[in-house]
Amino acid sequence: MTYDVAIIGAGVIGSALFRELGKYRLSTVLIEKENDVALGCSRANSAIVHAGYDPPTGTLMARFNVAGNKMYPKLCSELSVPFRANGSLIVALTEEELPQLRSLYENGTRNGVEGLEIIGSDEVHHLEPNLKESICGALVAPTGGIVGSYEFTTALAENGVVNGGKVLLNSEVVKIDKIAKDGAPLEDTKKEGYFRVTFANGNSIDARFVVNAAGVYSDVVQRLIGKERFSVTPRKGEYYILDKRQGTLVDRTIFMCPSKLGKGVLISPTVHGNLLVGPDAQDGEDKEDFSTTKKGLDFVRDMSKLLSDKVDFRDSIRNFAGLRSLPSGKDFIIEIDPDVAGFINLAGIKSPGLTSAPAIAVYAVELLANCGLDLVEDPDFNPCRDEIRFTALSDEEKAELAAKDPRYGRIVCRCEEVTEGEIVEAIRRPLGARTLDGVKRRCRPGSGRCQGGFCGPRVLEILSRELGVPRESIDKDKEGSYILIGNTKEPLE
Repeated sequence: MTYDVAIIGAGVIGSALFRELGKYRLSTVLIEKENDVALGCSRANSAIVHAGYDPPTGTLMARFNVAGNKMYPKLCSELSVPFRANGSLIVALTEEELPQLRSLYENGTRNGVEGLEIIGSDEVHHLEPNLKESICGALVAPTGGIVGSYEFTTALAENGVVNGGKVLLNSEVVKIDKIAKDGAPLEDTKKEGYFRVTFANGNSIDARFVVNAAGVYSDVVQRLIGKERFSVTPRKGEYYILDKRQGTLVDRTIFMCPSKLGKGVLISPTVHGNLLVGPDAQDGEDKEDFSTTKKGLDFVRDMSKLLSDKVDFRDSIRNFAGLRSLPSGKDFIIEIDPDVAGFINLAGIKSPGLTSAPAIAVYAVELLANCGLDLVEDPDFNPCRDEIRFTALSDEEKAELAAKDPRYGRIVCRCEEVTEGEIVEAIRRPLGARTLDGVKRRCRPGSGRCQGGFCGPRVLEILSRELGVPRESIDKDKEGSYILIGNTKEPLE
């Protein structure tokens, strides 16, 4: 089969475009090298919907940040994704930083950010009494928000499937060729033709257009077909997740004034009721380095004390590290590749990439149309998906649901109060979970205080039952991350 569009990379950028193309009568395929979506940059980040005061005016980052921010409330409502417009405070730690607040205010105003306001120390502590007394002032950005980042990515991809798209997992792209309509190789990639995308497993697909949304690997993918145009460096950031007992320490997302390395260490509530603290910034070469370090985590703790000395890190329930795609230039790389007809790069999408994703997707469709893709709206496009979150229901609604389906009356994860019904639904949905962490990312068993110590074995049993496979074949996360190898008291070969 020849697809109209092949998207390489099932992070938030690729998944947002996948869903956006579902609005048209097209055949679209989303290609991912891992065994699930949202396993790269989209899995581990701050999950902040940025207001847009920071990116330099006139950049793609500024344009798509502000446009994407405005799209989030409706989009998350349609897709049943947790989102809250909690607002942001960018604080001045010293008197010397106060002029920087004014610069951010003016920059954000030029970018079209609404509601920005500079406040003094007294008002800062009225709004957020747990911040350090020494904080001198702040920029208020009321349009800032927080979101479930992997739920958002998964929902986008799932909605794309519901609207006719196809997802190919475990399909690492190792070769891209330009071919003529008769199947003959095209030496001149500037000529019109088709793409043959070949995977590490030997399979291949053909497509009229290819979009490179491969995150930290977008430079690698671009070089498979075109001349080297850019490089992408992974910037690692380490975080603390704290128990929900710490979740109300602040109401807004608290930022430091940004530096050349980024927005600095932040303190923020999460949409799930926890407290997030981080990240640091470490540039490297390893595109798979998700390790945490004592040095990095100590830095996060020390820097967070400049914002608040009331964070009790004894309530830390998990540390993690995420990667950001740092482009060789200073802006997002969103372009029709000048050397390859029909090939589009969505690369180097660093922060505010999560916020910008929906707006980038709309623009990428325009780029595809400029390349010759015919866009015919599909009147049957369904923008919505429903998902039950048991803890969000009233007592009456919970009782009614459990009476209809007893699985919703059985709590599997005590920390997050996740029911068997929710876990089964996460497995059975389009693009459903196939791993322990895949279930965790969709409906949160294992995300709480015990980190799956209680519910993990039960979730494993449910996966085995629902998928009809042995428990030993269930991975924890990425392919090969086995949990069980056999029964106890049996000799190992």
